[in-house]
Amino acid sequence: MTKFKNYSCNSAFTLAEVLVTLGIIGVVSAMTVPSLMQNHQRKTYVTQLHKFYNEMSQALLQYQTDKNAVNLKEAGLVSDDKIGEFIKNYFRVANDCGTDSSPCMSGEYKKMNGAVVSTNLNRYVTLASGASLGYAYKSAGLANILFSIDFDINGQKGPNIVGRDIFAVYVYENGIIDDYGSSAPLSKDDRETIFEAACNGNDSANWYGCFGKILNDNWEMTY
Repeated sequence: MTKFKNYSCNSAFTLAEVLVTLGIIGVVSAMTVPSLMQNHQRKTYVTQLHKFYNEMSQALLQYQTDKNAVNLKEAGLVSDDKIGEFIKNYFRVANDCGTDSSPCMSGEYKKMNGAVVSTNLNRYVTLASGASLGYAYKSAGLANILFSIDFDINGQKGPNIVGRDIFAVYVYENGIIDDYGSSAPLSKDDRETIFEAACNGNDSANWYGCFGKILNDNWEMTY
């Protein structure tokens, strides 16, 4: 006589156990997914900022070489018009907004603490990549800064927050791109001081310092 094995169904999960497991997964997901999304978005911002930094550095070096000059000032970047010509010749410009920031830039930007700031530079363009920038020749002030740039990674798109998708960067006569200071490259201590005072501070008039912090932290958005 053939004997049949008796398989028990007692090893199956009950509905209550399944619901409890799904509930735990839901709670864990709710706690971790937003953080993962934020980290991914920050890495995306830094990647785009780093890309612009590399492209601008290479373009400035090529410009200086083409002009056979010892520095950028000697090469001729001595006015808004000359800087505009340089950008159009070495970058793909999709839209030249001239002296009007709209529609190249957002009408309003905020610091991480919610303070409203604005871009007050002389000329504005949107690049073919979708990024926008304002620029202004520094005819007065710190002697070694040649011109300043407000770089918006994604143009008018949000979040339009300083240190997230918009950064103030500075081009020095020696071709170095750095944060606000008297000479470049800035020291790590100077960058940290500027970050706390301007980028992370409450003063809505000064919002540089975020770019220098990212340089200090090896192209990571740690704040």
